[in-house]
Amino acid sequence: MKIAADVETGVYADFVRAWYTDDAFVLDFASLTEPARREAGAVVLTATVASRVRIPPAQVFELMKALERQLTAWEKDHGKRSPGPAAL
Repeated sequence: MKIAADVETGVYADFVRAWYTDDAFVLDFASLTEPARREAGAVVLTATVASRVRIPPAQVFELMKALERQLTAWEKDHGKRSPGPAAL
């Protein structure tokens, strides 16, 4: 696989939001633009989407398998981490 020079370094994202349409799964990778805060008992995040990726439904299964393989390898190298608390 070749990677274009202008995207080779990637972009940083604090989190990803996943949603779908009839013909694609959409991943919005976002970076926080200010600290999370609580308002009326809810966590409010202010973020900017750094990258939006659209994936055909058939590829979502392959993505899930690849993420599982990579997470297993990462845990082997770094140890298992329990999920931290959500924002705030």
